[in-house]
Amino acid sequence: MACDLTGGRLKPCKDAVGGIRKIHFVDFGDLGDVTLTDDQVTDLSGTFSYHTYDVKGNSSLETNINTSLENGTTFFEQVVNVTLHKLTKEDNKELKLMAYGRPHIFVETFDGNLLLVGREHGAEVTGGTAVTGTAMGDLQGYTLTLTANEITMPNFVDGATAADPFAGMASATATQSTQRDV
Repeated sequence: MACDLTGGRLKPCKDAVGGIRKIHFVDFGDLGDVTLTDDQVTDLSGTFSYHTYDVKGNSSLETNINTSLENGTTFFEQVVNVTLHKLTKEDNKELKLMAYGRPHIFVETFDGNLLLVGREHGAEVTGGTAVTGTAMGDLQGYTLTLTANEITMPNFVDGATAADPFAGMASATATQSTQRDV
């Protein structure tokens, strides 16, 4: 693999916005073969269900670059922080299953981009809380931290739309699970 740089970057327009709109979870291993073109996901071959969580505020995707000069290694720690409002018995059950597994995560940004977290190894729930809050204006709900260690940054997904995050995946059969109204 060549380590030479291939280009530069101009200062971008100020049209980007932060934040996550939705997060889609897929059970580990169900994506099938993942086709990458220039580090972008351009197709999936699996048959899978995806589970969508609407999120507001206080949710983020952060990627930490970890390099060891002594060992000559580099990996990317992909961290998804999620805040879910309102405690429910149904969420207790689902979040327990999520903590036991290691799902792939598709993060939908407010810019309309879709990024795949945990492509090769899945993401582990590495922390979180279920809180009632103290005052009436406090959070009653869940905070979760999911972490994936990968050899690349999260991959952008080609062809995603707000109506269908897997619209560009011609070989995939993706079915959205029912979303509960809480």
